[in-house]
Formats: sequence, C-alpha cells, structure tokens
Amino acid sequence: MPESSMIGNRIRERRVMNGMRQSELARRVGISPSYLNLIEHNRRRIGGKTLLGIADALEVEPALLSEGAEATLIHGLREAAGTQAAQGVETRRAEEFAGRFPGWARLLVDLHGRAEALQRTVETLTDRLAHDPHLADSLHEVISTVTAIRSTSSILVETEALEPEWQNRFHRNIDEDSRRLAEGAESLVRYLEGAANTEAEIKSPQDELLAFLSANGFHFPALEGGAGSRVAQTIVAQAEALVSDAARRLALDALEQYRADATRLPLERVLEEMRRDPAPERLAQVFDCDLPTVFRRIAALPESEAGLVGLVSCDASGALIFRRPFPRFAMPRDAGACALWPLFQVLGQPQVPVRVRLRQAGRGQETVLALAAAEQLAPATFERPALMRAHMLILPDRSDRGESAGGGPGDALVRDVGVSCRICPLRGCAARREPSIVADGF
Repeated sequence: MPESSMIGNRIRERRVMNGMRQSELARRVGISPSYLNLIEHNRRRIGGKTLLGIADALEVEPALLSEGAEATLIHGLREAAGTQAAQGVETRRAEEFAGRFPGWARLLVDLHGRAEALQRTVETLTDRLAHDPHLADSLHEVISTVTAIRSTSSILVETEALEPEWQNRFHRNIDEDSRRLAEGAESLVRYLEGAANTEAEIKSPQDELLAFLSANGFHFPALEGGAGSRVAQTIVAQAEALVSDAARRLALDALEQYRADATRLPLERVLEEMRRDPAPERLAQVFDCDLPTVFRRIAALPESEAGLVGLVSCDASGALIFRRPFPRFAMPRDAGACALWPLFQVLGQPQVPVRVRLRQAGRGQETVLALAAAEQLAPATFERPALMRAHMLILPDRSDRGESAGGGPGDALVRDVGVSCRICPLRGCAARREPSIVADGF
C-alpha cells in the first residue's frame, strides 16, 4: 500500500485513541459518516479544508495526518528490515504497518537502534581485548598482583611457626598488594566503561592522530598552495589532541605527506577535474601520478566537495596505519582487520589495483565501493624486499541507481567481508581456504 494512501489509517487510529465514534467525528467536521468511512478506508483522497477540520476535531497537528508524516519512521523500519533480509520481512508493507500500528513501529525502530549500538559496543570491546596494549598491561597488572597476594597468604597459612618479624613483613606485603590491586581494578573498570565511545578515552598515538585529523575534517587549507614544512610543524605544535611525542611524530609525517600530495595535485585543479569525472583512474592519468596519491588526495578534500569518502591504509605487515572512517563501513581500532579486504589483496599483487563492492556481514545489506592499490616506498635490494604500503578508498555504492561510482562498471563483484578476523561472522572464510584471491582489476 503506497504511503500516500495511509492518511485514512492515521485518521482512524487517532479517532479510536480519542474514544470518538465515527458518526461524532463526521458531525464535528460537517461531512456524512459514509464519506468519513470511505476516507478511513483509504478510498477517498483528502486534503485542504476537510483535512484541517478533521485535525482540529481530533486535536492533532495536520502534519501528523498528512502524507509523508511518517517518512522517518518508515525509513527506520526499512533499515531494520534490511538487517534481517533472510527472515522474509515484507518490506513493501512498511507503510501499512507504520500507519496501522505507529506505536509498535516506533518501538521496533528504537529496538533496532539499540541493537546496532550494542553491536558496535561489542565490536569495540572485542577489538580492545585483542589488541589494546593499555588493556593488556592493565590485565597483566591485576593478574600479577592477585598471584602475589595468593603466594603471600599461602605462606602465612601453611607455615605454622613463623617469626613475628616475617609475619609483619608478609602482612605489609599483602596490604600493599591489595591497595595496588584495588587501584588497578578501578583503572580497568574506568577504561572499559569508556569502550562504548571509541573517542571517550584516547590512549594510543594512532587514536590521538585520528582525533586530530577528524577535528580538522582531514583537510588543512594552510597546507594548500605550496606551503612549507614550518607550517606543518606549527599546526602540530598547536594541536591539543596530540598529547604524546609519538602522536606528534605521526601527525607531522601525515601532514608532510599531505603537503607533498597537495603540491602534486593542486586543490583547484583537482576540484575542477572531479566535477567533470571523479573516477580515480582518470584523475591519475590527468595528473600523471599513481592511484595511492589520488586516493589520499580525495580523502583529504572537504566533505562538501568530495561527499562521503573513507580511506584506510596499512603497511607491509598488515597493520592499519591510517583511517578515515566511512559511515557504513566499520574499521577496527588497531590491527586484525578482515583478511578479505582488498587492502591486503593488493599487497601480494602490487601492480594490480582492485575494484570490488563490499558488504560487511552482520551490519545490514548496504554495500560500499572499495578501490585498493599498493605503492612502493623503497625498492628491493639483495638484503631486503621492497617496502610496500597499501591503500583502500571507500566510496558510496551507487550501482543500484545505475551509476558507476569511481568510474567502474555498476555490476562489480560483491564480496561479503567482516570487520576483523576475531569477530567475523562469516563461516568457511575464503581467506582461510585460499591464500590468494584472484584480483578484480580496473
């Protein structure tokens, strides 16, 4: 049932909620009960004076009865249904459900929102438990202290004749260790309580770098137009989010790379070319540069110009060294990202860029377009292999609209991936079965 025909359902539901008979409402509005009956069964369109009269009689705003009043609610229902596509949900009847049972519809949308928030919290906690060095140190401290207390108390219990001097020493040790255990446990609890918000407690230099870049929208106008190194140093020195020396070094390296990319791809020319055709491979040809440089440049543009865009980079070991988050694509905070990401595929095939549509299992049915390419930072020698780095640009998937985002075919392969290997819901992961996945070249 189309949304435009649901106004009658809304009128009927509101009338029943007010305990008003159909004949009474018709009398107040000045229409016949039979005509009102046709309206409530969506057999007559309504608007203008009649709609205003009914809204006044029901003591509601006309917008609550008019067409499109429940657009947000219906969108929420469809989003919730998208995560349960295998359950056979009748998505085409979302408008009818929202119109007949608005309370239940709102409850369902709220529960879906809570489930999504809880899922993100679990993913964040799992990632921290596996890779966070601060958390590992805290757990080690707690376990070590408990072990020390257990050993000391065993000596006191099992030794029948113990000199008073040694008894006092052991009692003092237990007291000191107990205080240390309490402090460590409180610190651990405070840390875990901040896990629901990944920015609640910044610990690692990578986290500080991400907070610094996010605060500036990943765009630094002062570094455009051939700015010198001193400008980058000043920006880093004035950044409040950069607390540790390691974070400041990472930020300075990132800004120096930004400055080099801005010199090679001037802002005004990039924006001009993107308005003509934003395909990264075309931009690489126009500016005579490699794809990773184009990826970084696009990810450094203001969102008002480039739209939604994400970027994730890794070194040759697979450790994530840069992240620009994308709204519908979760990225782990540290290492351990899903091995099926094309980010890692291009490390083994550095001369073969990859284009693929990705769908994260357990996060709805939305897909994103991922473009991955590797770059060589240092050539190979007889003593060591080439130093490589991989980048994956993430763009909205517009293939369902007949568009070719990124300049590629709209029917590109769809690959189901996870967030990380530890929490990936996929079974029989192809990364475990096949060490190398055939590249889907540009």
